[in-house]
Amino acid sequence: MPSTMQSVNGDRARPTRAELLASFRETATEVVEKDFHSVLEPIPIAQLAIDSLGMLEIIGSLERRYRIQLPDEALAGVETIRDLLDEVEKRLA
Repeated sequence: MPSTMQSVNGDRARPTRAELLASFRETATEVVEKDFHSVLEPIPIAQLAIDSLGMLEIIGSLERRYRIQLPDEALAGVETIRDLLDEVEKRLA
C-alpha cells in the first residue's frame, strides 16, 4: 500500500498542509535544537528566535524534501510560518 506522500504510480503526491507544517516543525527542531513541535502557522518567524543561517538550513531542507526551489524574491515578504508554507505550496502546484 502506498504511503500518504506516494501515489500508486510512484510519482510524489502533493503533501497536505498538515504534512508541510509537520515538516517545518521537524526541520526547525533539528536545525535549532529547540522543540518547535507545537508552533502554529500564524506565529511570526521572528518570534521563534531562529537566526538567518538557521532559516537558510530550514528552507534548504524543505527544498530538498519537496524537490522545489524557493527564490529569494519569493521569500522577501515571508513573516510567518503560514507565509513560508504558502510559498512552498505555490511551488508544489
